[in-house]
Formats: sequence, structure tokens, C-alpha cells
Amino acid sequence: MITKEQCEQMDLADPLAPLRDQFVIAPGTIYLDGNSLGLSTYATQQRVADTAATQWAVDGIKSWNTADWINLPVTVGNKIAALIGATKGTTICCDSISVNLFKLICLAKQAKPERFKIISTTDNFGTDLYIVQGLQQLLDQGELQLVTVDESELAQHIDSDTLLVMATQVNFRTGNLLDVASLTASAHSKGAMMLVDLAHSAGALPVHLDQCNVDFAVGCTYKFLNGGPGAPGFAYVNANHLGKLAQPIYGWMGHSAPFDFSPEYTPSNSIKQLLTGTPPILSMAAIDAALDVFDGLDMHSIRMKSMALGNLLIAQIEQLGLLGELTLASPRDAEQRGSQVSFYHEHAYGLCQALIERGVIADFRAPNILRIGLTPLYLRYIDIANTAHHIAECLSNDEHLDCRWQTKNAVT
Repeated sequence: MITKEQCEQMDLADPLAPLRDQFVIAPGTIYLDGNSLGLSTYATQQRVADTAATQWAVDGIKSWNTADWINLPVTVGNKIAALIGATKGTTICCDSISVNLFKLICLAKQAKPERFKIISTTDNFGTDLYIVQGLQQLLDQGELQLVTVDESELAQHIDSDTLLVMATQVNFRTGNLLDVASLTASAHSKGAMMLVDLAHSAGALPVHLDQCNVDFAVGCTYKFLNGGPGAPGFAYVNANHLGKLAQPIYGWMGHSAPFDFSPEYTPSNSIKQLLTGTPPILSMAAIDAALDVFDGLDMHSIRMKSMALGNLLIAQIEQLGLLGELTLASPRDAEQRGSQVSFYHEHAYGLCQALIERGVIADFRAPNILRIGLTPLYLRYIDIANTAHHIAECLSNDEHLDCRWQTKNAVT
């Protein structure tokens, strides 16, 4: 078993270790929930304070020009594009994953109106499926059909009626990692389009949207990109589709000339067409600053540390004799796993709460999953070793069975 002393030596040799100092980390905590809400950097806090105290409070409306507020969605989008293998000008930061899914599914339908089937996974994140269900209520019967299948069967169900394959690259419960390149090739071979949800990928592992020729993608900025709670999401449109399709939520910021105030809508030919209303500047400023932590970083090095952290956690849990009470829900092979490790446990919610009480911030996903998020920018190997021992002590002391955990919090 790797000792704590060995973990400390691994931390001293870790080239990413200095990045931890850029983040605000509460004393006495091990933060394992970056796959749900990433931590703030000190630079982000300063940027938000400056935006509020100077750009807004002093300069007021001038800042749309002097601080270039008006171009923040594109500026931030280009920073994200660099992290997801996308060409500059194909990604924009705006709205939420849910709203952006609505827009992009409509773009796909506009491109291939004769097709009606959307293939997704049964265990996809709820909002991805809900948006399709909502669209079904707006369209005539038969215009859109949602087919959900097991992750391993996605490619098998693509046929000549398939409009879109809609898949999340990393399963939010298990961390299972899908092969986007292969899925996209399968979709295109049948004339279908590909939409990828990068909620648990962007900022955590290398993504190659252009290389894979993905048609559309969405993602959020508050997980591994550390943009802050409720921060706007992002959307990607393959350069081959830009200027050829029009998303249906016509808003003045998506107009080709918004400040002409024309009564007729003419969409922008650029990625700006995905904009609708006025961007939320405080949130946009936070994301813009948060992304600076990635400057000069190679996503491959982040991925290597992520896999090493996950392997260490599984090994520690196994060597402590806990893989009888806990069941590994994530792939054991790190190459098949996103930046998380999940375990099944009958009392997973209670175990999660007991860990949080100890300062080990993990999270729970229904019905019975304890989820450990791995953010290489600020997590240490010693944190992982200590986490395994905290889990062992919680289980040994029956802390997870405390009657307080019988009632779940509103946010789990």
C-alpha cells in the first residue's frame, strides 16, 4: 500500500502542484466536488470585485465599450475553445446547457427536417432528455422521437431515420467515458449528426471536437472550469454549419446588427447567432478570470494526474479491505474513466454526509452512488490517501447510519 509519506513525495514531484496556491481552499477540507462546483481562484474573486467596484460602480454603462463587456461571450468562448479542441470562433459562452441544447437540437432539425429520431442514453443527465421531451410537446406528433439505450449500444441503434446522436462524454453517475470519435463516425456514416455534452469533460481531459468532426457540443463552466455557481454554459457549432442554420430563440444579441434596432430579425453569420439576451457580466467576468489558470497548461498533463489520482483512490480503498462494503461503479481502467471515481453503497447518502462532516467534501447521486470528483489543479495525492482512511473510519464507526441522514437536503 502506498504510504502517506510516499503520497507526500508524489506531491513534491507533481508539476501541477503549484497551481493549488491559486485556489481558495477552506482550511481543514479535502474538496472532492469539483465535478459539481469547482473552487474559486483568488484571481476570480479579485476580478469580480473590480468589475463590480470599478467597471460597474464608477464607469457604469461606458464599460460595455471601455471594458469590452460586449465581447465577453466570444472572448470567453475562444478561451474554452482552446480547451476542447475547437477552432477559434466556433464556441460561445451564453445561457445554460439546457437552453443551449434547445437551440442546437433545433439547428439539427432544421438541417435534416426529414429525420426524426434522437438517440441518447438511458442514464444521460436529466436535462438533456427533458429538453427533447419539451420539444416533442411543441412539434407535431412524430416529428421528434426520443430513443434511449444503454451507453454500450448507442452506435447499434443509429439508422436512416436518426437525426441526432446526443451523448454525454462522461457519465455523471459512473464516470464512464464514451468514445466520441467513434460515435461521431458512426453517426455520420448513417447521415446523422452528433451532439456531445461536455459537462464533465471540459477542463478535465483532452477533448478534440474539430478533429472528431463533432457537429454540436454544449457544456457548463462551473465544474472543472471553476466559473462559479450558476455560471453561463457554452455552445459549440462546427464551422461547417455556421451561417447556414438559424437557432429559434431570436434575441437582439444574436442579430447581425443589434444596435441598429431593426424590427426584423436577421441572424448573425458568426457564432454570435447563438446569443439571445444581454450577457450576465459579473458571471462572465468570473469565468474569464477563472480560465486564466489554464494558460500554458497541457490538457494531457491534467489528464495524466487525474488518472493517477483515481487509480490511487481505488487502490487505497481496495487495500483497506473496503471493496466488499463499497462496490466500484466506475470503470477500473483509467482510460475508460472521466475525472471521478464512483462507488455504490446502500447508504451512500449517509456516507457522503458523514464525510462532509469530517471536512471531506464529496457528493451523492441517486439512488446509491458516492461520487468522488478529481480536480488535478488543486487536489493532492495526500488528499486521496486521507480520503480513503476517512471513508474507512466512517464505515467502521457506523457514522453513515446516523439518524440525521435519514432526511436528505434539498441539494444532494
